[in-house]
Amino acid sequence: MLLKLKTNAAVEISSSVNNFYCLKRFISRTVMFAVIFTACYAGAIKSEENKTYSNSQDFQLHGFISQGVIDVNGSDFVNDDGELSTELTEIGLNASYQLSDQFRLAGQVVYLDGGNRYEKGFRVDYALLDWSAYNSESWQANVYLGRFKNNHWLYSSSRVVPFARPSIILPQSVYFDGFRDIAVGSDGAAIKISHSNDDFGNFDFTLSYGRSPVSDEQTDILLGGIAMGVAKQDYETHGSFYWQPAFSPWRFGFSLLDSDFSYQENAEFDFFVNSDFSFQFYTINVLYEGEHWEFSGEVYQQRFVIDGFYGPDVYKESTGQGYYGQVRYKLTSDLTILARYEDFYLDKDDKNGQKLEQSTGGLVPYYFGFHKDVTLGLNYDITSNFSARMEYHWVNGAGRLTPVVVPNSLINDSEDWEMWAIQLMYWF
Repeated sequence: MLLKLKTNAAVEISSSVNNFYCLKRFISRTVMFAVIFTACYAGAIKSEENKTYSNSQDFQLHGFISQGVIDVNGSDFVNDDGELSTELTEIGLNASYQLSDQFRLAGQVVYLDGGNRYEKGFRVDYALLDWSAYNSESWQANVYLGRFKNNHWLYSSSRVVPFARPSIILPQSVYFDGFRDIAVGSDGAAIKISHSNDDFGNFDFTLSYGRSPVSDEQTDILLGGIAMGVAKQDYETHGSFYWQPAFSPWRFGFSLLDSDFSYQENAEFDFFVNSDFSFQFYTINVLYEGEHWEFSGEVYQQRFVIDGFYGPDVYKESTGQGYYGQVRYKLTSDLTILARYEDFYLDKDDKNGQKLEQSTGGLVPYYFGFHKDVTLGLNYDITSNFSARMEYHWVNGAGRLTPVVVPNSLINDSEDWEMWAIQLMYWF
């Protein structure tokens, strides 16, 4: 009887402690958002003042704040305990200043909290010098120096702004959140050449070269928490070409990516050894934007090589494939619905993941070899700068969960899992 009373007391104390910490997190998050919202509101007023009292529009200031709730059942996509989470936070402030007719400065700083999807905290998405090197009636050439934005995929640029992208969670087959900070942009240089032709339409060609820093937390997300060494990106070369026929709602494009990474083992203690990673990614995409309908899709193939890491003589090479197709329909001027299907295979020669499971002695289950997702979503524009978005995902497979190189099969013990999310977005 005494043991039962002690057990009940312990449970009550534990529950009280958990409730206290939940309340504490809620209060601190509320205070933080109140401060940030005030800052955003002040920024909006200041921006309006600039528009009112300045004849020139040399300086532009914009920002956004979004908060939501997300619930995942059956995977560690967001958290390890599967509880309802508020780790769906995106806050950003971007600014640009026109130095002259040819030169412009632009940058964006964001605060993100996405749970296990990417590193929590502040980061600089881009900070660049935009040089308009050539401009004529039909030709334009721009050079970007600094931390430039990745504009090579359909939603590369809009993924950094919540209300600009089509959904809360982008198709992970292409826009894998584990690579978010590496894929958003790079430190280096890019050039974009655009040509407009009344007969053949509009052409855009972009070429970039640079690299992104890889933090310790990003290393854990990509390689796993037991990796004690240091990971870095050696370089990234990215090119893309887009064509929109004259007076057409259709746009077609393709992109090529080549990147190398390296891992330096911890000399004192490490489960892994020095290694090199090579990654190539090729996409073909299409976009249709009509008055009410929007269709988009991307098909891709990737090549991933591991030289070392698991052991000095280990060499692994795989060719992955995938695609997604998405449709959006504008029911009214304020209400838009979305439907999407995506499919991803870690290895095109092992689409059911059986070889993966066999090669790891059963440590990595077969369902880590693929990822399929059916998504339904809804977006409602409450005002011109305030929106609500919600979506539901039915997922089969764990091929797009973090960590990548050393999957967590203990928590992710289910082939099928689901998630839903609701997000409010305000911008100025």
